[in-house]
Amino acid sequence: MAVRHRLVERPPGDVWAALSDPSRYGEWVVGPSESAERSGRWPECGASLEYTIRLGPWAVAGETIVRHHEPPRHLELEVDSGWLGTARIAIEVRPWGEDTLVIFDEHPLRGPGGFLHNPAVDTVLHLRNRRMLGRLADVVESETRADGSSGEPGGQQRTG
Repeated sequence: MAVRHRLVERPPGDVWAALSDPSRYGEWVVGPSESAERSGRWPECGASLEYTIRLGPWAVAGETIVRHHEPPRHLELEVDSGWLGTARIAIEVRPWGEDTLVIFDEHPLRGPGGFLHNPAVDTVLHLRNRRMLGRLADVVESETRADGSSGEPGGQQRTG
């Protein structure tokens, strides 16, 4: 079971905005080299993104489909990476004071990841997901709003 969490120093609405923007997917997800909307309105149920994973000279096409969403708190995705298999990813966005606790839960479903699922696979998923949560935090925390403010109350930058 690959469950990780990360405190993001921004309010939940800012985190949800990043998760809801399909053009930002490649900025925080580890693996895809490119992505584009495929169908529906992201992140509504049934909406999907297509992406490419490059492994040296090889490329694998994949698709991420929204299976469940409860804005602005919960998003469940099914990732289909072709012959690599499928996985279920649940992302919980939880208020934590002025900040946000993001809980990321990934489980292989079908294909090699599903039938080879073991503690070693979970270790790899933990490492990947730790990096992914770090990238999500970087995207959200570095973004400034359209009015030039940092997202902090009163437009103040956070220190420390």
